[in-house]
Amino acid sequence: MSGLRVIPTWRHGQERLYVCLTDGRNVAWYDREAARVNLLSDDRREDVLDALGPFLTGPVTVGPPPVPTPAELARLTLHPDDDLAPNRPGEALVIDLDRDPGPAHRLRPDPRRRALAAEQAVGEALDRLEGAGWHTLHSVSLPGGDRIHHLVIGPGGLFAVRTVYARKQRVLVADPMVTIGRREPVALLRRVRADADRASYALTAEVRPLLALSGPTTLEITTPPREVRILQDTDLTTLAHLGGTLKPADVEALHAMARDRHTWLEV
Repeated sequence: MSGLRVIPTWRHGQERLYVCLTDGRNVAWYDREAARVNLLSDDRREDVLDALGPFLTGPVTVGPPPVPTPAELARLTLHPDDDLAPNRPGEALVIDLDRDPGPAHRLRPDPRRRALAAEQAVGEALDRLEGAGWHTLHSVSLPGGDRIHHLVIGPGGLFAVRTVYARKQRVLVADPMVTIGRREPVALLRRVRADADRASYALTAEVRPLLALSGPTTLEITTPPREVRILQDTDLTTLAHLGGTLKPADVEALHAMARDRHTWLEV
């Protein structure tokens, strides 16, 4: 038994059959109209085709999701209100603090300001990758009030980055739990993977999860995280060494799709 489930959905007026793992993550989908099975990872090709067997109607093409065509990109001329590219790191927090600065004097620092400092530090580090052919979108809003802190697209693939403030604190990782300093452990890696899954759904491309730690004194990993890359903000430049996944034209096409606010309305 492969443990895969087939779930029919309607998106943009078209039926798609999504193939999911038992934890709900998508590994592929079948587009009947295009007669194509799109694989987010080639590792499960045979299992995916076995699961879809009862649903396939005639010959199908099997492979990674196609990159948007020039005609599709031409439709992505965006109104300024719909373009996410100008977002600053921590844009949502900046707006929230402007609307509600909180009391002038408080016993403890406003946690929003710490979160903003972390997103700004990580965002600035990611923006420096642009010279190596990468693009970063900041503070990508999702339905339900969630957001992806940073979405990074480049030659090494796509990463959904969640940022955590850990300045001068010890960080302990035991998948899925993350403990920062003396705070209670939080199942943070589940949220990081959920961000990546929602981004994969929106962009119809494989998006990998990445946890970025801002300013920790030490990082200890007792249980190796499943699929999640964990980096300190000072190490984010190592992403520039990754390559061989996306061609420059693919990077530009996915960036054009990701920067459109409408791309994220149904995830």
